[in-house]
Amino acid sequence: MAFTRATGKHRGPSRLTRKRAGIAGAAALATTGVIGGLASPALAADTESPSFEDTGLTQAVAAGTTLAEQIDAQAAAQQYEADLAAARAKAEAEAKRKAEARVKAAREAKERAAREAERKRLMSYTLPVAASHVSTAYQAGGSVWSSGSHTGVDFHAPSGTPVVAVGMGTVVEAGWGGAYGNNIVIKMKDGTYTQYGHLSSIGVSVGQTVTPGQRIGLSGSTGNSSGPHLHFEARTSPDYGSDIDPVAYLRGHGVSV
Repeated sequence: MAFTRATGKHRGPSRLTRKRAGIAGAAALATTGVIGGLASPALAADTESPSFEDTGLTQAVAAGTTLAEQIDAQAAAQQYEADLAAARAKAEAEAKRKAEARVKAAREAKERAAREAERKRLMSYTLPVAASHVSTAYQAGGSVWSSGSHTGVDFHAPSGTPVVAVGMGTVVEAGWGGAYGNNIVIKMKDGTYTQYGHLSSIGVSVGQTVTPGQRIGLSGSTGNSSGPHLHFEARTSPDYGSDIDPVAYLRGHGVSV
């Protein structure tokens, strides 16, 4: 007895049936020539490789490359700015160091010059009375001097005229000196001695160090004196009788007399 497959709306065709139908349809299309016309473009499309332009990949890669370049360029720019700032800071620091060095060098040079000037000043000599002149010469003869001659020189100086140390030294006598009246004796740096007599007042004391041009008293006419003036002596010792030519002494130390 032969069995037949039931058909109806509640039963769909089997897979084998669908496959056979598809084959039959394809054969029919091949018979009519339709499949050839459809196959050619399809095969042509399959044989061509898809381009980046067709897929949009080129735009994505181009966009990615541009972003990377922008990031690199930004990083390079930032590094350049950092290097420039570092170079500028280094240059400013170097300029500041050089400026400070110049200021320091100038200050040290100024200090050296000041020390040298002070050293020269301390080693210098000056007149005992400014802008004065010798009114009585050294070893002038006469009865007014007990030794028979003048042991120093007299500088013209009205009473109260400032009297200064002719050079640097130490006061070894300051007070009454008999015929010299109020007098001061200074031991000089070179080992010689200078004397200032007939003073109206004394402004220093024994043991005090004095410098060139420092005021030590005021001129007057005390002691054995015929009128206001300054009696000035140069000696090899603090004792009377060791006198030397005071004008030659001052000139020997660079003083114009």
